[in-house]
Amino acid sequence: MIVSGAIEQRVDAAVDAWLRWVPGWTPGTHRGRARLCRRCTGSPMLAAAGLTSDVPHQVTHALVSRMQRIIDRRVDEFTEQQLPMLHAELTGEQMWRAGGYDPAAGLDPEYEGLDPDPDPADGEQPFLFTLAGLAEESRSEPLLPRPPLSADEKRQLRREVELADRCAEEAGRAVCFALMAHRSRIESAVRRFVEPQIRAMLDELSRNLEPPQ
Repeated sequence: MIVSGAIEQRVDAAVDAWLRWVPGWTPGTHRGRARLCRRCTGSPMLAAAGLTSDVPHQVTHALVSRMQRIIDRRVDEFTEQQLPMLHAELTGEQMWRAGGYDPAAGLDPEYEGLDPDPDPADGEQPFLFTLAGLAEESRSEPLLPRPPLSADEKRQLRREVELADRCAEEAGRAVCFALMAHRSRIESAVRRFVEPQIRAMLDELSRNLEPPQ
């Protein structure tokens, strides 16, 4: 089901792109979110890449998101080629609902999958509007009623969803194996570009916390 050579080539290209991105990274000045990142938390790709919990989330998220795009692309290809009912169900969605505002559309990998709406800090009033709220308001009603599926069609669709899930799992394992070959490059980039900035930030924090002489 998985073309390992194609996965490896895509991982090579994605890691190269991440390595070009890392030198321009700086610690974020925006307020951190309290919610855990569902994409990164517990991801086996972090272990495969040799990234520890000490590495800032934005740095790890930028790599994990690039790897997730590879998995998603492989599943899309498999669905189009081998799962006709699921493919028709997914691509036919535009027939049933007109598009609205999507705050997650067109994001760079380092921002993909993140919650677009930060939580208010303690003591602050809730925001007057959120991006998710705007997206919900702009969502139109279905253009046409969805035709009901027969019992056989429902069974076939469930079977194809299971196959798509299996494809995603296999692609994820292939991505992890391919990532392990780049572990030394990834760890070297973190040591060179990320750790010095973290040390400088901690040193500055320590100086600000020292009592006046």
